[in-house]
Amino acid sequence: MLSAPTGLCGCYKRIFSFGDSIIDTGNFANGNLMEFPFGMTYFKRPTGRVCDGRVIVDFYDAKRQVLSESLIVLGEIGGNDYNYWFGATKPREQAAQFIPDIMATIGSSIQELIGMGAKTNVIPNNFPIGCVPKYLSDFRSGNRADYDEHGCLRWFNDFSQRHNHELRGVVGRLSAQNPGVKLIYADYYGAAMEFVRDPHRFGIGNPLTACCGGDEQPYHTNKWCDKTSKIWGDPRSFASWDGTHMTEKAYEVIAQGVLNGPFANPPLLRSC
Repeated sequence: MLSAPTGLCGCYKRIFSFGDSIIDTGNFANGNLMEFPFGMTYFKRPTGRVCDGRVIVDFYDAKRQVLSESLIVLGEIGGNDYNYWFGATKPREQAAQFIPDIMATIGSSIQELIGMGAKTNVIPNNFPIGCVPKYLSDFRSGNRADYDEHGCLRWFNDFSQRHNHELRGVVGRLSAQNPGVKLIYADYYGAAMEFVRDPHRFGIGNPLTACCGGDEQPYHTNKWCDKTSKIWGDPRSFASWDGTHMTEKAYEVIAQGVLNGPFANPPLLRSC
């Protein structure tokens, strides 16, 4: 499915992926994630992924060939920590005080993996959370200046970019300290903004609306996605699956940008 010459990424026998529900491939095996409509697009059955089909790491795995080394995908990390402070009863500005702690945790995790022998590590940055339907619904504003030209919340995207700027510095510092180890900074933010800026290029309708959820307009986020929820159309024409997690289509676009470039340096398919 991914357009790349064969043989470019044939050096990874295993993939170890650390993160949260954005990249989890099955640990949500209990509860309503094992019911329709989860998994409807690709697997045709629930698999424990918080998605209609595959997630980003599945697309990385599709280009793995059985040769020698292991690929480590670390994150994205920090999103759920920030989410705690983005709750309705907490001042969102306080989330910024945790950026240094999160950077220190990411840095020490990378260094620990390197100490265990990891040679190729992908470190993704944070998504443009100001374009996430759940945020758009919970923090909707009557002030047009709070939104950018795409309808995303400026404050939250600025916060993501602040996190990403600090993370790039961590990756650069650790790269200099560990010659012979590949640390690949994956720009999930930039890759996701591709379908926010030009959704029709990817066959996506409104990238700011959830495919599975309730009837609240325009974001459909007033109900958790489950077997009683409304499916607003073909998931392949949406970027958001349930208002928080993305669709397989969106994850594929992001994975393409990391595998083939320009949203990773070097592109993952040329990192061997």
